[in-house]
Amino acid sequence: MPICIPEQLPAQHVLSGENIFTMDSNRAATQDIRPMEVGILNLMPNKIETEVQLLRLLSNTPLQINVNLIRVDKLAPKHTPQAHMDAFYHDFSTIAEKKYDGLIVTGAPLAHLSYDEVKYWDKMVEILEWSQRNVNSTLYLCWAAHAAMFHFHGIQRKLRTRKLSGVYKHKVLDPYNELLRGFDPEFYAPHSRYGYIDSDVYNSIDGLHVITESPEAGAYTVASNDKRMVFVTGHPEYDPETLQDEYKRDLSAGQDAIVPVNYFTDDDPAKPPLVRWRSHGSLLFNNWLNYYVYQTTPYDLSQLSEKSQPKR
Repeated sequence: MPICIPEQLPAQHVLSGENIFTMDSNRAATQDIRPMEVGILNLMPNKIETEVQLLRLLSNTPLQINVNLIRVDKLAPKHTPQAHMDAFYHDFSTIAEKKYDGLIVTGAPLAHLSYDEVKYWDKMVEILEWSQRNVNSTLYLCWAAHAAMFHFHGIQRKLRTRKLSGVYKHKVLDPYNELLRGFDPEFYAPHSRYGYIDSDVYNSIDGLHVITESPEAGAYTVASNDKRMVFVTGHPEYDPETLQDEYKRDLSAGQDAIVPVNYFTDDDPAKPPLVRWRSHGSLLFNNWLNYYVYQTTPYDLSQLSEKSQPKR
């Protein structure tokens, strides 16, 4: 939340220079507050696990948030009961006329498929286009971040020969960006993917810039100058055991699975995971909700303007 301080206080100028939002008592007295409307387009196979992870992060804020779970079709993935989908998920067609303060689009295990081979790609494109008219700020995670870059900017991801899996050290490149408020200069975050886009490619797009990256994992957080799009190539939402479960699943499937890097104590799969990313994951979501959603969204969502995209 912004801090309310006396008008003309010298600290206001200093904080403004650090890109910290303040308001005076006159503005504070006229603030209207309503619940935030946030949609989650959940593309992960295990819907319930992902719901818990994301809702846990969204709950750590003083803001009231109304959440809609959204699906692209009526088919239930094999790891989620049909009854759960029918009870808790909205078909996109039923919310297409609604406007949202924020939207989260999750990753999906689709690394080895070209986008036009994804069975719901046409619907994905429809939702991406819809978000430009109906959502104030969208947070794209992992596969969704690359898919959005492809659709909006024509950037094709590259694929590693082996999966990037582990917990990697990242550096903050833009310490005054509100999305990184409270971050340490270096922090850890999990990754689990094959795809990647080089940092210089992100930075070559007008209005986008990489604000955190890792020497090993590459670009991690990419933000648009207007705050309406955030691309996160890793998984700040992951539970302590998620990478372990993925590793065991890959081994059981007969894949040449690598031990997740910097994850198990002493890099020994027989020992418990070393958890050191959850505080920054929570902070990232809090900052997105506060500075990229709450501080920028119109009180009347019907006044939400359409985001214009640069010409390819």
